[in-house]
Parts: sequence; structure tokens; C-alpha cells
Amino acid sequence: MKIKNYVEDLKTKSAAELQEELVAAKKELFNLRFQNATNQLDNTSRIKEVRKNIARIQTLIAQNKAKAAN
Repeated sequence: MKIKNYVEDLKTKSAAELQEELVAAKKELFNLRFQNATNQLDNTSRIKEVRKNIARIQTLIAQNKAKAAN
């Protein structure tokens, strides 16, 4: 249910907001990977979660571009 709410929230955002969200998610992924490499990360499943969120954001960006092209 939490994922559905997240996706619905993303659908309401503009293209610029989606880009900002994508940049923030990529920064978070970098930080998580860095923490994992230095053995400071407790919840390693968060990496997988953030990667999927990045994919969701990129999918919505592509869908918005396809709508705009039509």
C-alpha cells in the first residue's frame, strides 16, 4: 500500500519536480552504497528499495515525454 501512495504522489508532480526527485534518489543511493562499503549500513534492503524508486521515477518521466510527443 505504501508503494501505491508513493507512485500516486509522483504522478501528481511536474517534470521539474520529478527531475529533482530523481537527483535526490540518486544521491541517496550513492550515500547508501558508500555506507555499505564502509560497513556502516544496517538496513541493506534500503539499497534495493531506492533503486526501484529511481526506476519508478524514470518510468514516469518517460511516460510524460511520450504523452507530450503525441
